[in-house]
Amino acid sequence: MNKLLSLIIISIAFIACNDKTPTQKVEKIIGKSDVKLESKVMTPEVLWSFGRLSDVKVSPDGKKVLYGVSYFSIPENKSNRELFVMNADGSDKVQLTKTPKSEYNAVWHPNGKQIVYLSSESGSVQAWMINSDGTGKTKISDIKDGFSELKFSPKGDKVLFTKEIKIDKATKDIYPDLDKADGRIITDLMYRHWDTWEDGKYSHVFVADFDGKNITNEKDIMPGEPYDAPLKPFGGLDDICWTPDGKAIAYTCKKLKGKSYTLSTNSDVYLYTIANGETKNLTEGMPGYDKSPFFSPDGSKMYWLSMERAGFEADKDRLFQLDMKTGEKKYLTEKFDHSPFSFKWIDEGKQLYFVAGVFGTFQIYKMNIETQEFTAITEGMHDYHSVDIAGDKLIATRVDMTKPQEIYSVNPETGEATDISLENKHLLDQLTMPTVEKRWIKTTDNKDMLTWVIYPPNFDKNKKYPTILYCEGGPQSPLSQFWSYRWNFSQMASNGYIIVAPNRRGTLTMGQEWTDQISKDNSGQAMQDLLRAIDVIKKEPYINEDKLGAIGASFGGFSVNWLAGNHNGRFKAFISHCGVFNSEMEYMTTDEMFFDNWEKGGAPWEKDNKVAMKSYAGSPHKFVRNWDTPIMIIHGEHDYRIPYIQGMAAFNSAQLLGVPSKLLFFPSETHWVLKPQNGILWQREFKGWLDKWLK
Repeated sequence: MNKLLSLIIISIAFIACNDKTPTQKVEKIIGKSDVKLESKVMTPEVLWSFGRLSDVKVSPDGKKVLYGVSYFSIPENKSNRELFVMNADGSDKVQLTKTPKSEYNAVWHPNGKQIVYLSSESGSVQAWMINSDGTGKTKISDIKDGFSELKFSPKGDKVLFTKEIKIDKATKDIYPDLDKADGRIITDLMYRHWDTWEDGKYSHVFVADFDGKNITNEKDIMPGEPYDAPLKPFGGLDDICWTPDGKAIAYTCKKLKGKSYTLSTNSDVYLYTIANGETKNLTEGMPGYDKSPFFSPDGSKMYWLSMERAGFEADKDRLFQLDMKTGEKKYLTEKFDHSPFSFKWIDEGKQLYFVAGVFGTFQIYKMNIETQEFTAITEGMHDYHSVDIAGDKLIATRVDMTKPQEIYSVNPETGEATDISLENKHLLDQLTMPTVEKRWIKTTDNKDMLTWVIYPPNFDKNKKYPTILYCEGGPQSPLSQFWSYRWNFSQMASNGYIIVAPNRRGTLTMGQEWTDQISKDNSGQAMQDLLRAIDVIKKEPYINEDKLGAIGASFGGFSVNWLAGNHNGRFKAFISHCGVFNSEMEYMTTDEMFFDNWEKGGAPWEKDNKVAMKSYAGSPHKFVRNWDTPIMIIHGEHDYRIPYIQGMAAFNSAQLLGVPSKLLFFPSETHWVLKPQNGILWQREFKGWLDKWLK
């Protein structure tokens, strides 16, 4: 692997600008890799050479497609993002930008001739406009301290954007003479979230004028409010939209603070009217997550996604309709047992295209609003991430376990799809990728469980292979045909392993009943599903039953920690990334308390709560006395969802018990590993640990 690193060119250097003086530092441009491989087997270095395509936008006339691609440099340990435009059939690709500064959040101006994007080229993040052929670049904003996201009104004469605003006082505001003190004064919960500490700033929605040249007269539509819009940490512009007449803005917000915030999932959709500055809660009385608003083409109705059960973040996303005149609400997807997203209107508001996860894949569907009938447009072993309309074709992004995200042209009548971006074809053509098989396994309670089996490149059924059980996180998340840059099934299989990935109880896309069955039973049937999957697959003649391992992250890490004390000699090696070890301590140190209240059924001190007591009795640390198998623990210091003390506790326990163990600790990473060199280190240690004990 180290030898291959020297053969791979990760970035191409260009001179950033021609008028630099000899004394000025010239930033290199990280661009598309032109690597020529000597091996057809994928390595971590090749994995980080793929261009990461995202943020696809079809032009208003449906003739062109705008998108961005991020490129990574391992030596420089950073990335760069560039913008591209092509015709809707994939022809005439034009690279719009070529700078050392990343360009992002690119959108079409409603006139269809110009593109606006955000960049920190001028210092702070500002908006820039460019013609669709790459000419005429100009800066169009000068917002103090910059901003983060932007969306045009339907006529293009106004914009909305989001910006961090200081609301709460920090230590230095209370004691201005202690300007070097870094202590945090905390008097309420929710003082940190996922990967950041609260700093007194909140993301607000602003509205501003645009005269074709400059963004001016910006106004905060949430003045003085200590709340975030869009929702943090994963919300985006899908949570904010204009009304079709451009007179109002709908936005998603959870208007709660501190302890109330951490105990609740009750977000709502609010409507701000520009003329009078009034704000109205459109989803009041609906206790779960309400998000992702959009309007019918005539503006008479609003649509949004709503979860029914308060405190449950993995409930079904239900599509609702609100009559803007009468206030009548209507549940539209009651007959559809899955969660839709990425909506696009057709037939002037009579039908919708959308994407939904269904049985381990994500497919494009069409819905008739009046009859509430659903038609599957696509099928197959892949995940669609978004859908848009370009004339008589659909433009969609898609991945599968052996191919990173690309843009596809989809025939809405047949579902036939053609890759039109081909961003990574030059690399994929040089590789022999693994193969993926879809299996159905009977669980211990006689249910059918979808299980993916990923075979190494050049798989030979006459050989025996070491095999890895992959434990999905969540606990409610999709184990679909996803492509990851860390938990990458193609990379794992290319290391010479067969991967067994079961959709155990709790995974999404299998219907809400299946998803619900893990709550209050984290260490119950879901663990039996995992063991059942490996017990069935290991009987195949090409699997070495004496060389089995188990791996997983987040709830997958919990699963590995639990299996380490309950596997009865099945496995010879474990890897647990950011996993819960002590559920009681995790309850008292995590950020969103509603999550554990729902999953565990209550707090660990509620001794009369039989449901909660059963949950905590299944904590992995209760079985640590049984640990006897080599285990590697991985954790990031800035993981505030599952604090790194969980990883320390697991590793320390293994060491004290004399179990062969290793701790891979990342001081600069979070629940994820995002930096290129840390990503390479992760992959090398991951492979090295499994090779040591399974090969």
